Amino acid sequence: MSEPSATPHALERLTCVIPAGGVGSRLWPLSRANAPKFLLDLTGSGDSLLRATWNRLAPIVPPERLMVVTGRSHRDSVAAQLPELPCENLVTESEPKDSSAAIGLAAALLELRDPDAILGSFAADHVIRGDILFQRAVTTAVQAAGQGYIATIGIHPSHPATGFGYISCGQARGDLAPFDVYDVTEFVEKPDAAEAEAYLARGGYLWNAGMFIARASVLLDQMALAEPELVASLREIAASWDSKRGAQVRERLWPMLPKIAIDYTVAEPAAAAGKMVCVAAHFDWDDVGDFASVANLLTRGRGTDLAVLGDGAQVLSDASSGIVVSESDRLVALVGMDDVVVVDTADVLLVTTKSRAQDVKQLVSRMKVTGGGHLL
Repeated sequence: MSEPSATPHALERLTCVIPAGGVGSRLWPLSRANAPKFLLDLTGSGDSLLRATWNRLAPIVPPERLMVVTGRSHRDSVAAQLPELPCENLVTESEPKDSSAAIGLAAALLELRDPDAILGSFAADHVIRGDILFQRAVTTAVQAAGQGYIATIGIHPSHPATGFGYISCGQARGDLAPFDVYDVTEFVEKPDAAEAEAYLARGGYLWNAGMFIARASVLLDQMALAEPELVASLREIAASWDSKRGAQVRERLWPMLPKIAIDYTVAEPAAAAGKMVCVAAHFDWDDVGDFASVANLLTRGRGTDLAVLGDGAQVLSDASSGIVVSESDRLVALVGMDDVVVVDTADVLLVTTKSRAQDVKQLVSRMKVTGGGHLL
């Protein structure tokens, strides 16, 4: 069976957009407002998650067709990590407004540069292993996007995960690509353990990796059906972006934009309208949502091992498993600790378990209202 491929014309219209936002509060105290997880090396590879995302996309498109959308406070850090990124493709938000505004702004800018532009959105803070399989999935998605569909990439689940959303796949779309493309029936929120087990047993469910590929104008028009004022403001901001009044327009409109995820403005409505297709991909993927995910990545799923992260980390372990993250010069000694999480930074020591790693987010929320904001 031949490899699926987009026409050269479709690939030449593709710009890969990397939304680089969010703090990653489940990875506190390692990930903080001034050092969010996408700027960190969480795999021990020597590259930050952002840099690894760039390296993964570079074989697909040249630097002039790579764009990063990030917060104003992270602009300099992003530029330092990605010196190949053209200045005009480093797009900064004055304040975070969630993924609809971030990806929508990129779409509005690309639409002005080329009315037929295809946008591919790929988060800055995910870990992917299997770059060739990733590139093949993107190429297939571009082929569908070139024919007017909004495409997403779903991951074949390796286990009944409860930390990811799922995509329910319908009919195969051999008219769009020889294989691996399906109609999206619906997007499903994070399930409980019993539901996740049922999805795997039933088949036809993929992990939702939050990747979207579509013509910029198609994505914006779909978003406008749910949030017409949001899209009108984004198009007005884009139209004035490089003009003398650009900053004034942004200052007037950006604070008024609603905070809403693109899942609700584009993905779910497009699926309900039969406009969404999914490429079923076979690469390894993780959104590195908590320290349990980091531990599993570092140990390659060997739950009896102890993962260690940190330059010069000093760890002495006896019959222990889990993860130790150290940014200090202290010795961390563990004896008989199963599935422990220890994060030792200059000003915070976090101790929990892998099974409670998701609950770190609630701890961060409590700190915001109890006077601990200076540690976030």
